[in-house]
Amino acid sequence: MNIILLGPPGAGKGTQARILVDSRGLVQLSTGDMLRAAVAAGSDVGRKAEAVMKAGGLVSDDIVIGVVSERLDAPDVAQGVIFDGFPRTTPQAEALDRLLADKGLALDAVVNMTVDDEAMIGRVAGRYTCAGCGEGYHDTDKRPKVAGVCDKCGGTEFKRRKDDNAETVRARLVEYHAETAPLIGYYENTGKLRNVDGMADIAAVTAAIGAVLDA
Repeated sequence: MNIILLGPPGAGKGTQARILVDSRGLVQLSTGDMLRAAVAAGSDVGRKAEAVMKAGGLVSDDIVIGVVSERLDAPDVAQGVIFDGFPRTTPQAEALDRLLADKGLALDAVVNMTVDDEAMIGRVAGRYTCAGCGEGYHDTDKRPKVAGVCDKCGGTEFKRRKDDNAETVRARLVEYHAETAPLIGYYENTGKLRNVDGMADIAAVTAAIGAVLDA
């Protein structure tokens, strides 16, 4: 099963992706992680990406698609993947459709996590992660069971992203609505888009996504 999680910054895509990895054996494919891995591996597309990044440029869609293509050939993705942070634009979505078709694969579902923008600002501003394993927490919505101790790995060091503040989040939401939100219309036309309430609590969102994937 291959799926895309759509939603603005702070919608909880990362949290739900980790749950799907644990519960369904899917592999989370992050564009940033894939680019770094390709560069480290020294593959042809990795060298192209490295040259662009060293020059301070934006990696082209062709390079990103090349990195995704390489990753989809790896044996660990046999159970399916979750596309995280990709596609971001309609041209990328069209390129992904062609890539999957060329490999005899299909996109099974696109889950759109709908949210309220102002509520998102408060949600993002309060989040932090375990420095050891990356497990996500929030000042009010999801605290560790034992204060100062990660539920997942027992780590005691936590960190916050510098850009998790109200001003930056508003700017990221504007960018999302301008560039990525049109994907909602694109995938509606394919019949694969399913909306879930991203403002519900984590367990409810997990159940809603599960129902979509089991349908």
